[in-house]
Amino acid sequence: MFAGASRFMRSLNQGDLCLKAWPVLAIGFIEAILFLAHWFIYRTWIVFMGNPSPAATLALGTALFLLAFSFIVAALLSFRFSNPLVTAIYKIAAVWLGFLNFFFLAACLCWLAWYALLLSRLVPDPLRNRPFIAAFLFALAFATGVYGLLNARSIRIRRISIKLPNLPQSWCGRTALLVSDLHLGHVNGLRFSHRVAALAASMHPHIVFLPGDFFDGAKSDPGRLAAPFKQLSPPFGIYFSTGNHDEFGDDAQHIAALTRAGVRVLHNEKVTVDGLQILGVAYYDSTHLLRLRATLESLRLDPAHPSILLNHVPNRLPMIEQAGVSLQLSGHTHGGQLFPFTWIIRRVFGDFTYGLQRFGALQVYTSSGVGTWGPPMRVGTHPEIVLLQFE
Repeated sequence: MFAGASRFMRSLNQGDLCLKAWPVLAIGFIEAILFLAHWFIYRTWIVFMGNPSPAATLALGTALFLLAFSFIVAALLSFRFSNPLVTAIYKIAAVWLGFLNFFFLAACLCWLAWYALLLSRLVPDPLRNRPFIAAFLFALAFATGVYGLLNARSIRIRRISIKLPNLPQSWCGRTALLVSDLHLGHVNGLRFSHRVAALAASMHPHIVFLPGDFFDGAKSDPGRLAAPFKQLSPPFGIYFSTGNHDEFGDDAQHIAALTRAGVRVLHNEKVTVDGLQILGVAYYDSTHLLRLRATLESLRLDPAHPSILLNHVPNRLPMIEQAGVSLQLSGHTHGGQLFPFTWIIRRVFGDFTYGLQRFGALQVYTSSGVGTWGPPMRVGTHPEIVLLQFE
């Protein structure tokens, strides 16, 4: 008996070690990728610019070596501390991460352009053109990053008409505001929260939906960040369900902050507002098929009335349609936020990456979100809040 108990305890300890080890391995893997990307940029610049002076080479190498660790260090600090210094470090690292993306693409294009030039044999001395290739592509990458910074702060208002079956006559002509993925934290701070809340209030919606990632998940003062939303006073309320970032760290603190701001948090719950059923599922439960199925069954949807589900990720659509949901509101994808991730995310979510789509009897609107995660940039997507008008 004691031998069996000993083996059981050893297996538990080994399991604990695995659970503790995987974040370290994941961080190490990500850092290795970032380090290689920085090395590739360094090597491309040195080769194409024709071996600059030793002082310039050393300065560039040192800067890129330090920057290679900047985002991981800043992210780890942001989960433990919340002060102006950590915020500044995180913002600088996040901005650099965005530029890194475009500089890496520029480095790849340098080599492609170089080999294309060699194969074409159009230039008698192709070596002389390498500095021009690098200068042009890296300048273009820098300009793209600057555009991305500006574009990420240019919030669009999108207006969409929605027709729901069995919609009560009282809801016809009313408007609902969809605000997703604010990611309030070290990058999108109190000023951003005030701006989004003021913009939302100016639309005078009848009801407001927040389908997740209100917070970024890093250590912050969630009560202070959520406070601007107290100025919203839609007659039929504000409703929220958690996203993956809201469940980082102390999610109970996040929920309490939103509740104090006048937001109704729907944690696997349903409320009926003037004949309209509003549901919210927690992110963690929505990722497990059995949990999601049990949650939807427990909410007992009335097929005689329309229903709106706040579900952070636009997935599990066959199950949600089968449950009889009329409209799902999601975010999470950011539309990819930055090229080339815009292309990658579309391979994952397909047509449901962005916009209003239909899955059988179910309608799905996926917002590109109003905030950003990581780099405060958008290239290939736009930040938005969505005004839904019921017809």
